[in-house]
Amino acid sequence: MAPSSTLVNKIKVQLKLSISRLRMVQQKDTALAKQQRRAMAQLLEQGKEESARIRVENIIRSDMNTELLEILELYCELLSARAGLLEAKECDPGLEEAVKSIIYAAPRVEGVKELGIVRQLLAEKYGKEFTLEAVENTDNKISQRVLDRTKVEPPPKDLVEAYLSAIADAYGIDWPPGTFAKRQADAEGEEEDDEDDGEGGAKERPLEAPLAAEDLSKATPPRDFGPKSPVSVMPPSPSTDNVRPKVSGAPDLKPPKKMQDAGKKAGAGKQDGPGGKIPDVDELAKRFAQLKR
Repeated sequence: MAPSSTLVNKIKVQLKLSISRLRMVQQKDTALAKQQRRAMAQLLEQGKEESARIRVENIIRSDMNTELLEILELYCELLSARAGLLEAKECDPGLEEAVKSIIYAAPRVEGVKELGIVRQLLAEKYGKEFTLEAVENTDNKISQRVLDRTKVEPPPKDLVEAYLSAIADAYGIDWPPGTFAKRQADAEGEEEDDEDDGEGGAKERPLEAPLAAEDLSKATPPRDFGPKSPVSVMPPSPSTDNVRPKVSGAPDLKPPKKMQDAGKKAGAGKQDGPGGKIPDVDELAKRFAQLKR
């Protein structure tokens, strides 16, 4: 018998492979079921009701198999998430339903050989008696959903009728004859009721009173609070169309008129100097010669 750690590692690997394979098979079966439903709608449209009743059982069985694959996928994910509990010699009570359901249902699933390998590894780990209990369900640990979807028996008549009615409704087929117009009238009546409820709700909803200027002044700090900045930018206010507004467009780098006027005055002051016009070199030389005298 292989060591427990090695066996658990093998189970982990096969569980991940089984999850991927189960998802692929579900997608394939779902696509095939759509084609079968389309063919069933054509039979109903052509009036071949008896043929449709027989063939719809294949669709029901396919849907039940897809649901079974989904349940087994969830069990595989559970075992993969709680892989640490698989190290124990005895099966943990929290994993018993998942383990036994996989052992019971794996032989009844086609196209997922990885799930059969998981079943063999689980049977090897927990022993022959545990496996027999799972196969025969002597302790009623198997999930009832798994048992219902692995039964080999024809579907009940009311389920067949429900499937045919749903397919006819989905593809706009008048089956049973005279019911299509009634379904359309019911659907239109429900839409009108929803619109009336929506308008009534809008009318009854009270509008919020606008905030007064006094309330706004109380809620916001005074403008002269804190140090003043030479540059101030008023951020755009949020709206329902733009909850997080941002400044759009290129910034205007041109200085305002006041700054331009101040710059012109400063330039004029540099030309004139603090005492008037700045003297040139010849005038300075004349003044220096007069001082020598």
